Amino acid sequence: MRDAEEIACSRRMNSLTLNRHTEILEILEIPQLMDTCVRNGYYEEALELAAYVRRLERKHSSIPVIQGIVDEVRQSTQLMLNQLIQQLRTNIQLPACLRVIGYLRRMDVFTEAELRIKFLQARDAWLRSIQASIPDDDPYFHITKTIEACRVHLFDIITQYRAIFSDEEPLLPPEGQALNEGAIFHGWVLQKVSEFLRTLERDLQRGVGGRLDSLLGQCMYFGLSFSRVGADFRGQLAPLFQRVAAAAFRKAVEETVDKFREEMNSYTLISAPAVLGGSAGVPVPTAQPGTLQPPMVLLDFPPLACFLNGLLVAFNDLRLCCPIALAQDVTTCLEDALGEVTKTILAFHRAEEAAFSGREQELFAQFCTAFLEDLLPYLNRCLQVLFPPAQIVQALGVPPTQLQRFGHLGCIDVGALREPLAFLLPAPGEEEEPARESTPRPEGEEEAVPGENGTAGQQESPPGGDPLPDIPAATG
Repeated sequence: MRDAEEIACSRRMNSLTLNRHTEILEILEIPQLMDTCVRNGYYEEALELAAYVRRLERKHSSIPVIQGIVDEVRQSTQLMLNQLIQQLRTNIQLPACLRVIGYLRRMDVFTEAELRIKFLQARDAWLRSIQASIPDDDPYFHITKTIEACRVHLFDIITQYRAIFSDEEPLLPPEGQALNEGAIFHGWVLQKVSEFLRTLERDLQRGVGGRLDSLLGQCMYFGLSFSRVGADFRGQLAPLFQRVAAAAFRKAVEETVDKFREEMNSYTLISAPAVLGGSAGVPVPTAQPGTLQPPMVLLDFPPLACFLNGLLVAFNDLRLCCPIALAQDVTTCLEDALGEVTKTILAFHRAEEAAFSGREQELFAQFCTAFLEDLLPYLNRCLQVLFPPAQIVQALGVPPTQLQRFGHLGCIDVGALREPLAFLLPAPGEEEEPARESTPRPEGEEEAVPGENGTAGQQESPPGGDPLPDIPAATG
């Protein structure tokens, strides 16, 4: 009887199992179905299965089979989470972003702050992969492509973030709420802008040639586009370009001074004036309207002419990116260079004075006079073209009459450079041939902004004036 009862009980269980076979099979196949949905991208159905399994767990958590099903479904849920986050690491558009974030919110595995961080981390990883694919051989090509990639893709990421997450913070946060979720986004944008500025500074230091103005225009447009999302960083660009422009000008001036020293070591006072005396055989170009003509008297003294040509090349390169804030630095750099030139002239005089003939003494006095009376005033006119006093007083916010209070701002101190050479100049009654002086500029003609190259007419003049010509045949 006992065996018969056990057999009858087992038969009833088998009969019940057979009657509920379909329902039991559906439950046992949930992990397999969940895995299939996840791997095929049917995230809506997968979320419904996961919700059903959670309800099943709450009712029958003590049943080992149900617990096994729950564990397998959790593994598939983790796979779905990884797939959704991986989608954010691709070139995904806004509608797809909205769907993915919707799925992540329904999974309820992240808080709102964690979800924002995950979104920004994933999109940032995609942006970094774009930037890493840009060739780094040519600094100019690298920074221009970086600007383009950041301007387009970074703006898209910001648009996606603002469409998905709301940063409207209450004026008074609830008691005990210390987390400002809006600060997450602002901190990320600040980090991206800082990274771009570091990349820009590194490529500028590597050298972009004479395309500084083009690069500045692209960066300014980039910064302007970000003003629409409250991240205008154009104010951070000025110091970078200012330092690069000042360093390039300083380097060019130092090279010009070194070249002047080399030429003075082999210079003789008789050779040049004997051949070019009075510049009778040299065709002097007529000053074009609106140009700033160099003093032709310097043709008699090749070291001075070559020195001026070197400075003109530096001026023309500086004109491409010439912020008014550089007026003091450029003036100081020029005064230091001219001080070195003065020392070189004095050293030449000390070395050669004992062997000077009367004619050589006279020519050397003319050399010093050309340096002080022709070269220096011409450099001051060039500085006024690069840094117009009207712009300087406007930037300083002072009336024009007060500009002298700031010292020699945008103007070389000719008196300080004249003092060491004063004893070498001829007496006032001994000055000769007034025709030697530079041709005065007719009244009404505008001073031209120096161009990129040292010679006139070699390129189309950009807005702001014609290129400033150098002295013909001086480099020979």
